Amino acid sequence: MKRPYVVGISGGTASGKSTLARWLEGELGDLQVKVFHMDEYFKPDSVRPKATAPVTGNIYYDDNCPETIYAGKLREDLSQAMEEDFQLVLVEGLFALWYDWLYEQLDLKVFIDCQADERIVRRLRRNMAERGLSFEEIAGVYLDMVRYRHQQYIEPTKWRADLILNGSSPSSLANGLLAAFLHQKAGA
Repeated sequence: MKRPYVVGISGGTASGKSTLARWLEGELGDLQVKVFHMDEYFKPDSVRPKATAPVTGNIYYDDNCPETIYAGKLREDLSQAMEEDFQLVLVEGLFALWYDWLYEQLDLKVFIDCQADERIVRRLRRNMAERGLSFEEIAGVYLDMVRYRHQQYIEPTKWRADLILNGSSPSSLANGLLAAFLHQKAGA
């Protein structure tokens, strides 16, 4: 059995990681595709790390550091998927290019680069609509913690990517080329 082609998709909060992964899954529907969304591996509140905001001193659940993910469970699930009949495996999330053990398994590393102002607007829209959070709650966490964690953990992984996509103005040409490339690599 042939090993699946494995792609990591990273980028900042609300940069378009999940959107790209869903689009690729649909676009490559003739292949056996497995998508791992790292958000599904967040630890529950009872064991999730907390952090103190560097400026205000407020304490938050820290969803923007690598310790917030059950990395061991993700590793197990990915290992199992590698033994199954998938042609393409997509791993999308903030830390898809962070963990060395995962990075070493990736055949292609993608980073979606999106301006911070656009990401906060997207995060506001998403979290207000889907999670019922207030503007103040979302903006407070972003300004107190998320932007600092982005600089600490996410932005440096951009330089580990093979391909950087424009998340502010997604290109149908670039996305189409990526899909064609993945079809050729995974379907061969």
